[in-house]
Amino acid sequence: MLITGARVLVGTGTYLENGAVLIEGDSIAAVGTCEEVEQQAGPEVPRFAFDGAVLPGLIDAHVHLIFDAGADPVSTLQGSTDEVLLEDMRRRAEQLLLSGVTTVRDLGDRDGLVLRLAAEIRGSRTPGPRIVSAGTPATTVGGHCHFLGGEVSGEVQIRDLVRRNLAAGAGVIKAMVTGGGLTKDGPKSHESQFTVEELTALVDEAHEAGVPVAAHAHGADGIATAVAAGVDTIEHCTWLTGDGLDFRPDVVRQIVDQDIAVCPAVSPHWRMLPRFFGEERASAMFDQVRRMAEAGVRLVAGTDAGVQRSGFDGLVEALSFYSHLGLANASIIDMATSGAARALGLGSSTGRIAPGYSADLVLVDGDPLADLDALKNVTAVFASGRRHETTTAPEQK
Repeated sequence: MLITGARVLVGTGTYLENGAVLIEGDSIAAVGTCEEVEQQAGPEVPRFAFDGAVLPGLIDAHVHLIFDAGADPVSTLQGSTDEVLLEDMRRRAEQLLLSGVTTVRDLGDRDGLVLRLAAEIRGSRTPGPRIVSAGTPATTVGGHCHFLGGEVSGEVQIRDLVRRNLAAGAGVIKAMVTGGGLTKDGPKSHESQFTVEELTALVDEAHEAGVPVAAHAHGADGIATAVAAGVDTIEHCTWLTGDGLDFRPDVVRQIVDQDIAVCPAVSPHWRMLPRFFGEERASAMFDQVRRMAEAGVRLVAGTDAGVQRSGFDGLVEALSFYSHLGLANASIIDMATSGAARALGLGSSTGRIAPGYSADLVLVDGDPLADLDALKNVTAVFASGRRHETTTAPEQK
């Protein structure tokens, strides 16, 4: 099919006016002006005239499809059967897709349910985004998210869990390097869970298989441990200590030098944080993200969808946080497209509108480079070439 007449985002902050995108199967076959691409499309190819903006499909680099985003997602999870959970997860996946998200990285699973869902989506049996799944995250005995089944003790058990996740089809390995608020009976968010040696064993095992490692790390000490072990992404990266915050410029320099991406996993309801933490501390937490951006840290977009108050249609609201920090819309869109694709190991296959890339597109009314809220006006989504209508479909000719 051929999308014609649109403003096509072909690079950072760069539109191709009166552009066209030719899709063949699940890939982009051609991108150019309408006149150029029309010559490559046969007369039998359906045309869709569209006068909005065509962007790469959005990427949410931090979700938990197994959680319901309710007041107590852990209790809901523990009270549900796998089949009930899977049915709920199908609905969440479709919600993500219809909001313009064509790829997600799921960073916490139970019983391989996300991997089952990913297989259904690949087989076109269920609508949803491409899923890069971590399988069961590694944690310590009684540690953060221990209820997902990934408790390990020592390097032998750590390596065994990594191998089991890889054998099941995981595309990323997740390590709970520090505690977290979701686990009420576990270590505090600032407390470390793994030694450098243990985490290095996990990273080595994953990297030997060519798979990246994502480190959940709130605590400043845990962040330093993750960097020393050579992880690929740091999730949250809030620099917590037992009595406040400890932003460490020397560790930030190592993050930049080692080309580690940081996913702050900003909630769609980030504006509520001053109410929970107080204005002064919330401002300090926001400023840490700004300082990382100014230092050259690669930031990628994620929402932590599934945890409390973080639904599966909130990526655009979460992106507004970075506008609040003063980042340009073009850079923010990169964080949710090409930059996120690179962090997920998919930089050569999605996140850009270019020939040979997966036909993952989102069509929106308006100009998101001028107004990021235009990303809320989704008209249609293409995921691996399959069109999913949301509101008013483009005119077919």
